[in-house]
Amino acid sequence: MTQNYFKELSEELKKGVSQKGHAFRNFTLATVGLDQVARLRTVILRKVSDKLQLTFYTDSRSKKMIHLQENKKVGLLFYNPKNMMQIRIEGLAKVVNDRETKEKYWDGVKKNSRKDYMSTSAPGTALTNPNQLEYLDDEDHFCIVEVTPFKIEYLKLKSPNHIRVRFSWEVDFWESEYLVP
Repeated sequence: MTQNYFKELSEELKKGVSQKGHAFRNFTLATVGLDQVARLRTVILRKVSDKLQLTFYTDSRSKKMIHLQENKKVGLLFYNPKNMMQIRIEGLAKVVNDRETKEKYWDGVKKNSRKDYMSTSAPGTALTNPNQLEYLDDEDHFCIVEVTPFKIEYLKLKSPNHIRVRFSWEVDFWESEYLVP
């Protein structure tokens, strides 16, 4: 029975990439660095593999990259208000550094979106005026991060009973158990 919920959450995650405007396209990423403070931010889901490895892009100079060097464990939160589904994922993040993969993904980034990875200053740097942001000509700080889940929680709010299922990765399969919502 839990396989149906796993299939549903897998399909919804993949729709986050393939369907424009899907609620799972933008999700919350949580990192914890050495300061032991959870840092949350919204990122865009770029790819979901058949094994549910999730990919997003970032600027290599961003604070999240420092956190990922300090602690590769991350939390992801997806919520779709239309079907009242929440997906929480715990996983391990890995930065993709091979040149061929980076070039392939970079080629897929729209020209007007490339500037997000080409500012002269790092994300979070103080500005006097947001209109004075300057960009690099031939350099970028484009970075790919892949998250491999080890725990997924599915929550569906519905009548007469909410459904909550935890999936835990066990060597080569997803073990599942129902939880009190």
